[in-house]
Amino acid sequence: MRLLIVEDDQLLGDGIQVGLTQEGYAVDWVEDGEAAETAMKTNEYELVVLDLGLPKKAGLDVLKGMRARDIDTPVIVLTAQDTVEDRILGLDSGADDYITKPFDLDELGARIRALLRRRGGRTSPVIQHNSITLDPASHTVTKEGKSVDISPREFTILLLLLENMGKVMSRSRLEEGLYAWNDEVESNTVEVHIHHLRKKLGAELIRTIRGVGYIIDKAK
Repeated sequence: MRLLIVEDDQLLGDGIQVGLTQEGYAVDWVEDGEAAETAMKTNEYELVVLDLGLPKKAGLDVLKGMRARDIDTPVIVLTAQDTVEDRILGLDSGADDYITKPFDLDELGARIRALLRRRGGRTSPVIQHNSITLDPASHTVTKEGKSVDISPREFTILLLLLENMGKVMSRSRLEEGLYAWNDEVESNTVEVHIHHLRKKLGAELIRTIRGVGYIIDKAK
């Protein structure tokens, strides 16, 4: 899952990036509003964490511009402005959630998972597909009740495919979910991870649509 962090405080931005990367996300970090808009024009993100007090272009203007362009990516507003009026303004401008500084990184992670869950149309915190259960909070996967050991990037690919059950995910789209700007993209990495997932969870789980991508069919 690829996230964009927009925060001009270097210490805080670095801490958020490191913390969310450790949770398995691919995280891009920019420090001003104009850079945020450029990033969203060239990359696809599952979620944006957006500070309001930004240089070059205010976070609220970035948010309003996103919604005016029909960009429906979930946005968590991150700000030191904690009055009721500020929260109302942010939410009415298109924010999906609002968290004030200082905050706990675990709480931010939980809010991110909740928004991604709602975006995927799920009510349950876990994803169930026949005998396979994936828990985004604990980063665990079980099959028939037994724990399955999978790597962080295998987990990300499985999560993306399960979040989009019934839809074909292209190789490039899966790569976008795996790598942030500073990561080195390994050749054939998606194919290798798909191969490992099939060995661990069953060859029938992930179908290849030749020339298009990969799909997990909806459970019957």
